[in-house]
Amino acid sequence: MTNPYQMQVIGYIESPYKQKFAIPRQPGLIPEATGKLKLQAPYASETMIRGIEAFSHLWLVFVFHETADKGWSPMVRPPRLGGNTRKGVFATRATFRPNPLGLSVVKLDGVEIHNGAVTLLISGIDLLDGTPILDIKPYLPYSDALADARGGFADAAPETSMTVEFSAAAEQFCRQQSAYPKLQQLIEKVLKQDPRPPYKKQRESEQTYGMTLYNFNIKWTVNGEHNYVTEIIKLSELAGCQ
Repeated sequence: MTNPYQMQVIGYIESPYKQKFAIPRQPGLIPEATGKLKLQAPYASETMIRGIEAFSHLWLVFVFHETADKGWSPMVRPPRLGGNTRKGVFATRATFRPNPLGLSVVKLDGVEIHNGAVTLLISGIDLLDGTPILDIKPYLPYSDALADARGGFADAAPETSMTVEFSAAAEQFCRQQSAYPKLQQLIEKVLKQDPRPPYKKQRESEQTYGMTLYNFNIKWTVNGEHNYVTEIIKLSELAGCQ
């Protein structure tokens, strides 16, 4: 049968997460993760968002654009289960789906309208920078928050006993970033989520990692359940050293 459905991208996400590594596995886990949804023509219209400020949260329908060309699988290994147990793809929120669509709830912090540009300020995001958005729907507490719902193998928010410490230089760097006043809190909460692949969490030796948040490269070491942020560098400075 011919597929009659064609989707239009209504906007794109600006996010601190520049790579899949370190993105929280669900929305709302890191309130300090702020971003923007920039609507594009012909959907960048004040008319189309009239009344949206009355809602505290929004559902975003998006495309897993980084994995869309990698195909799909009927069975996946959820990281929440240690990456060893298989579940049906429709029993998970895995990215490798027949249609690479995702659903995320975000907090609406404000609306900016300037010279024909329409931007929604959002937080608590779990979206990669550049994510295409297909639709926006208001979050309705009376129907979307069901007190008696069951969450299967993910019935409660993930918790770890990871601790985070910053070197004196890294802490000072964070204090100097007036444009990102919650940078240190963001880094700390990302690391407390333990973004490492499940198989690396079994290693007992010290491990070194790096990630990009906003325009910063963050380096840290993991020893057991302790994270130590060693260095934070602006990407522009890294480029200048090459």
